[in-house]
Amino acid sequence: MSHQTMNIYNLLIASCLCTFFTYVSSDSPEALRDRVTDLPGQPDVSFKHYAGYVPVNKTNGRAMFYWFFEAMSLPNQKPLVLWLNGGPGCSSVGYGATQETGPFLVDNKETRIKFNPYAWNKAANMLFLESPVGVGFSYSNTTSDYKEIGDDFTARDTYAFIQKWLKRFPAYKENDFYIAGESYAGKFIPELAEVIYDKNNDNSSGHIKLKGILLGNPETSEAEDWIGWVDYAWSHAIISDETYGVISRSCNFSTNTTWDVKECKDGVDEVLKQYHEIDIYSLYTPKCVGNSTLNSSVGLRRFKTNLANLNMMPRLMGGYDPCLDDYSRVFFNRADVQKALHASDGVHLKNWSICNDAIFDNWLDSKPSVLPIYKKLIAGGLRIWVYSGDIDGRVPVLGTRYCINKLELPIKTSWRPWYHEKQVSGWLQEYEGLTFATIKGAGHDVPTFKPSESLAFFSAFLNGSPPPLTR
Repeated sequence: MSHQTMNIYNLLIASCLCTFFTYVSSDSPEALRDRVTDLPGQPDVSFKHYAGYVPVNKTNGRAMFYWFFEAMSLPNQKPLVLWLNGGPGCSSVGYGATQETGPFLVDNKETRIKFNPYAWNKAANMLFLESPVGVGFSYSNTTSDYKEIGDDFTARDTYAFIQKWLKRFPAYKENDFYIAGESYAGKFIPELAEVIYDKNNDNSSGHIKLKGILLGNPETSEAEDWIGWVDYAWSHAIISDETYGVISRSCNFSTNTTWDVKECKDGVDEVLKQYHEIDIYSLYTPKCVGNSTLNSSVGLRRFKTNLANLNMMPRLMGGYDPCLDDYSRVFFNRADVQKALHASDGVHLKNWSICNDAIFDNWLDSKPSVLPIYKKLIAGGLRIWVYSGDIDGRVPVLGTRYCINKLELPIKTSWRPWYHEKQVSGWLQEYEGLTFATIKGAGHDVPTFKPSESLAFFSAFLNGSPPPLTR
């Protein structure tokens, strides 16, 4: 090798090392403090993960808790995805991170964690946020804040969180950014996307490279969601023809006054009564009936109705393994887990719950529909994909289809199956500005039911092209 060639070679090596060490050392001191290094029972992994608090309002002492997982490979080149769960009032750490899309899932054996081979950080950097304050480990030192919480409050705080988080992790500021989630996050996500879109356009804060949103079994528009909820219950033989007839005659879900009609309210109560006998989130799987080793009471809880805002759909507890909520509760209340995640000092423990009933009970600010936001985001060129597990009775596929039909979007490609591993995994239709798909045999928390299919669908979303439409 000539002297000149050797010099070029050394320069290339130095350049690569410089790039490598710049990336490795790009963590801020706060990020280094949040690095998780001793999570009990953690499987061996090559990627880094971080957890901790980000203050969003110093005056009132509001801080939000996050858990972030770098992509398994090339994190500097892959998108950053914020995952949100709904409720409102339920934890994205307890559901999304450890029951659905994260790399460590709670196990039903001694409430340990196990590696998820279909974790979404195979395709992206995944950021899970407990939102709003009052959910999980997120908190406010000003009690009056909890009386103000609603859709707009949550969107503003979450936007503040993203801005501050990107300052803590500046290496991800130039990565494409997406928001994904499910259930009541069907409202959180478009509302947050609209705030980001508006702020980006008026240059009022740091630019966020928002590219699109992904919504699973999402609450979208109250009237259509309610109608779809009733129609689905009747079409799946949960309620009688007589109950369906009572609701059809007496309920007008487009108005708040429908709840003043006793016949309507009695009919809806009958639907809830029947759903209480099974798992509304997963029609064809068992419910948790208290025979687990943890003596779970999850499956025995009554449904909750928001009396302050009756138009909000009721919340019931459940899931594919309906006892998972109890496993999460035990895991996140362990002293060694809280200390490892920087949620507490391991001595003065936080009382973590997967859902905060008080948040749901006092939620006054709920937009009747986010369809106008859909239209705005579509016009702005953002990617919008919606998917529905087709055995979910809580936010069923019928309601979501009714909502999408209200948009009256031109059809780009007709209704057809999509495939994963040569099997039909659901059906898909592309509209101008929106893609809708079903996930066959999945309940409310789709990645819990169909992990492999969900990862394939998520990857397709990030690529901006539909999943395989042939075997």
